[in-house]
Amino acid sequence: MNNAYMNFLKNAEDFVFVENKPEKSDIIFVPGNSYPQMAEQAAELYRAGLADWVLPSGRYSVVNGNFSGVLKKRDIYNGNYETEWEFLKDVLIKSGVPEKKILQEDHATFTYENAIYSRQVTDQAGLEIRKAILCCKSYHARRCLMYYELLYPDTEFYVVPVDADGITRDNWRENEEGIDAVTGELSRIVKQFSLMLERD
Repeated sequence: MNNAYMNFLKNAEDFVFVENKPEKSDIIFVPGNSYPQMAEQAAELYRAGLADWVLPSGRYSVVNGNFSGVLKKRDIYNGNYETEWEFLKDVLIKSGVPEKKILQEDHATFTYENAIYSRQVTDQAGLEIRKAILCCKSYHARRCLMYYELLYPDTEFYVVPVDADGITRDNWRENEEGIDAVTGELSRIVKQFSLMLERD
């Protein structure tokens, strides 16, 4: 395969699949989704003492217009959830996070709104977010990070990604689904952030 193309794939991979070793933080953010693994990861980090608060965010996808249902482990997470936040809250509680340590954001319908409304929640709670952990799907990591950094410009973020749907840093090049997912992220980053810059 052409070396230039291979270099392009490697650069795309390094850009999209962000990952950090987490440090003690003020909060753990979980952008809205229908998979339990991200909230389970957040709960594990909470139980390890890496944050005092967890903030799952999300109403439902703007595309679907309603909560489309749990995509993994439905036997465990089988509630009648109306929003992503209700679902993620249940995952967190069942994974050992006290309810009083879970903040509420249940209006966001896409990733940028996850960041916008999460900032409103932490401001209203009087929380100073100097360091934060972001638990998201692995190939959504860069876009999630860019949105949250935009809303929390003075915060140091640690991204702890999760391979929720079988597309990973190691295998995304091996099938059309993985290639579409990663190149789709690149396209969304370029398009969405260019529109945001135009509005500014």
